[in-house]
Amino acid sequence: MGLSANAPWLAFYGNTPASLDYPSKTMYQLVRETAQRHPQLTAYLFFGKATRYDAFVKKIEAAARGLYHLGIRKGDRVTICMPNTPQALACFYGLNRIGAVPNMIHPLSAVQEIDFFLKVSHSKAILTLDQFYGKVAQVAGKDVTILIAKIADELPFPLNAAYPLTKGGRAIPKLPKSGYLLWTEMVAAGKSETLPPDDGEAEDCGAILYSGGTTGTTKGIRLSNLNFNALALQTIAASGLESITGMKMLSIMPVFHGFGLGIGIHTALVGGGTCILVPQFSVQIYAEILKKQKPNLVPGVPTLFEALLRAEGLEGVDLSFLKGIFSGGDSLSPELKRKVDRFLREHNCSEQIREGYGTTECVTASCLTPKDYARPGSIGVPFPDTYYKIVTPGTERELPPNAEGEICLSGPTVMLGYLDNYEETVQVLRRHYDGRLWLHTGDLGYMDQDGFLYFRQRIKRMIVTSGYNVYPSQLENILDGHEKVLLSCVIGVKDSYRGQRVRAYIVPAPGVTPSKALEEEILAYCRERIAKYAMPREIVFREELPKTLVGKVAYRVLEEEAEGEG
Repeated sequence: MGLSANAPWLAFYGNTPASLDYPSKTMYQLVRETAQRHPQLTAYLFFGKATRYDAFVKKIEAAARGLYHLGIRKGDRVTICMPNTPQALACFYGLNRIGAVPNMIHPLSAVQEIDFFLKVSHSKAILTLDQFYGKVAQVAGKDVTILIAKIADELPFPLNAAYPLTKGGRAIPKLPKSGYLLWTEMVAAGKSETLPPDDGEAEDCGAILYSGGTTGTTKGIRLSNLNFNALALQTIAASGLESITGMKMLSIMPVFHGFGLGIGIHTALVGGGTCILVPQFSVQIYAEILKKQKPNLVPGVPTLFEALLRAEGLEGVDLSFLKGIFSGGDSLSPELKRKVDRFLREHNCSEQIREGYGTTECVTASCLTPKDYARPGSIGVPFPDTYYKIVTPGTERELPPNAEGEICLSGPTVMLGYLDNYEETVQVLRRHYDGRLWLHTGDLGYMDQDGFLYFRQRIKRMIVTSGYNVYPSQLENILDGHEKVLLSCVIGVKDSYRGQRVRAYIVPAPGVTPSKALEEEILAYCRERIAKYAMPREIVFREELPKTLVGKVAYRVLEEEAEGEG
């Protein structure tokens, strides 16, 4: 019998139950139940403006009526290309109410990426902010309705009146007279619409998120209502807190990211917490929110916590209000953990930063460091009802404790499958001899004899920058498409702030001389095709690139070279 079947990690659960009940409900139904229990609690804060749970459910239902009036029906897909705003939440849960599927994408996606996301999802509509209308309009065909939301519509007075005069407001180009539908107009048009029966199922697809999967080509991940609901209930149970009702969650991780949506938003709303919605991150905004709004729960990527150490104005601030600090999305170095833990102690906070691990194929986190206990370098123990095993890569053969292999996991948050990609789905989701369906993560690690997990590295070639996954092969395909580029190789270089930054090595085409102007031309070309976070931060021109024996670019040689620089 393997380590996974014995579940030795249960000995470290403390007051966390080993198993939970997962209601057969949709995401909307679970949030509505919270609103029925706590109608007067605040569901979210947006620039200081509070929206109660009872009012939030009314907003969701108004959005659902508007979307239904627009012609959106059960199973239809609608792209949400938004930062963390009230309209993004109303649209997400409104779609869920009518059985439609939100297709979640980064608002800073490049034009060609938006085109891909709309086409691969067969979206009927896309919701975005007025400032992004120009790039969305370039690729949304006549069959895709463009819905436009405005930040100012959700701001409290007098901020809403002043917003057009601020730097952010002035940067928004004037909308043309036609070619879109305002979010407010859509909601108003659906006022007298009768909603269809609320008959969604737990196993229905609740959202599509994107990842490179195990091969590094972008794929839609179909996640069910149950996946999100189970994640919320597991996270609350594993938090070690009796309840998160009335607690404030810093919802700074983006809504298109499994971590931001699944934990920053849905977990808070299932648990009766308050989401502090932050549409754009800056160290200054972060420090101000900590001081003024005092969030109790902070989920974030390591760069968020690194920023905590650099934030000005936190000297002598009492952080005892922090009750849960969760790091995910990228590896938290032991050194950064030590620094953050020391910073928390120095600011009167008795909590430690707790590392988790997961993949978008199971929404986000599926294991977490126990509340009052950590092992150096460990990513924690599995969530309730979640099993981990380490296998020989490419097989289903379980390895003994402390042996390095591929991390596999099984549990109620494992995806339905990849969108229209059967071949990749069956490669990654496999039913083992124990009868369980296991997700093969493509990550290397090991488990000790007590069931604590340790992440080592990715089998798949991937760069993680500020918590975002960047796939070198995709960037190389784009770079190689430039007429002045003969060959390219993209690697991740260590970066004290981002974790890794993107560096591109380029061999210019014959007759093309490397220059600052060429670099600027290539970067301008990239900006149209690559999301801002994935953009190369530096370009290095070379006469040739190192090759393997079979003639492939030896990217590992360049990685070793880069490591030797620092």
